Amino acid sequence: MIKLYKLIANCLGIGYVKGGGTIAALVCCVIWYLARAVVSLPVVAVIITILVILIGVFVSDKVEPDWGKDSSRVVIDEVAGMCISLLLIPVELKYIAAGLLLFRVLDITKPLLIRKMEALKGGWGVMMDDVLAGIYANLIMHIIVQNNLF
Repeated sequence: MIKLYKLIANCLGIGYVKGGGTIAALVCCVIWYLARAVVSLPVVAVIITILVILIGVFVSDKVEPDWGKDSSRVVIDEVAGMCISLLLIPVELKYIAAGLLLFRVLDITKPLLIRKMEALKGGWGVMMDDVLAGIYANLIMHIIVQNNLF
């Protein structure tokens, strides 16, 4: 089972690539954009995002004994954060690009209590910093969209 957990945690191998977090977030953006043609109900996006978070907590916790605390190989946290960044935002390339940029800047710099989330135990510590970065990015994106800032 541990091999399956690792495969999920590193998103089918993306976590082994240099810059895997950014690549995982970018792949998430591409899938999010392409999925709009199939799934247009916001509730589906919310359910998928919640599932990614819960699965991410579980598998991150399972791989931690082998890979160490918050291993760079675990990139499902970036996928969860990216999904949150895009929730209820119009699925347009300009907004997806802005959401990606905002999320990655917040995830890398970890301002506004984001870094403190890493202190949580196990999979929660792996996931919650990205969840909070995604929430902040989403709030900023809503301001951008509501005020037609671009």
